[in-house]
Amino acid sequence: MPGRSERALMTTRSAALRERPRDRQLLPRPRLVEGRPAGSRGIRWDRIGRLGVLGVCVLVVLLYVRPLAAIWSARGEATTRQAELKSLQHQHDLLSGRVAALRNPASLEREARRLGMVKPGERAYVIKGLPAGP
Repeated sequence: MPGRSERALMTTRSAALRERPRDRQLLPRPRLVEGRPAGSRGIRWDRIGRLGVLGVCVLVVLLYVRPLAAIWSARGEATTRQAELKSLQHQHDLLSGRVAALRNPASLEREARRLGMVKPGERAYVIKGLPAGP
């Protein structure tokens, strides 16, 4: 059962609440902790908790930045390497076709003559003063 001073406080407070105007005039909060000055508020654990959660979120974001940058650069490098691979495959196809053509004896003879070679027993003639070819 509340004591006489507590009952008087509750009665005074309930009367103040009933007489309060519509603009919600705030009453001073009763002090909960004895010995603390009236102006001090104490530790606001809700704010500390929010700052802690915010700090953890910032830490998580910072831990993800470097791996994301590595993934982004690897993605760009993969695109570059695929373009290079496509170019090299095209060169390989051209060279493979040339190898297949040079295995034919007629094309081999044509290439040797282009380089200035002659068959054994043939005579080579050099004609000077001809206009340059097309």
